[in-house]
Amino acid sequence: MSEGDIEREIQAKGLTAARLTPQQIDATIAAEQYHVFEGTTLTVCVLTLRNGFTVTGESAAVSPANFDEELGRKIARGHARDKIWQLEGYLLRELIFRSGPNALTNETPNPRP
Repeated sequence: MSEGDIEREIQAKGLTAARLTPQQIDATIAAEQYHVFEGTTLTVCVLTLRNGFTVTGESAAVSPANFDEELGRKIARGHARDKIWQLEGYLLRELIFRSGPNALTNETPNPRP
């Protein structure tokens, strides 16, 4: 199931309490860089977030014959982006916690001012 499929199902079920969306995750990314280490199939993606924090993701082909730089970039970026979900999820949960027990409403707060 793709991220888009999951998002459509969440919306169809009316699960609109405080949560993150794929659009919010993408909006945290300010820049991206890639590096393939010479003589390897290791691709590293560095995503720089709006606040300057960086997350990394990696990918590597087992066989050099299967290495495709474009595919390696997509996989590495996906792994880095998955880390943003965790960080932003923690931040949103912390904001809800600090707002008190009545903060869990049907509105999705933006974890970033």
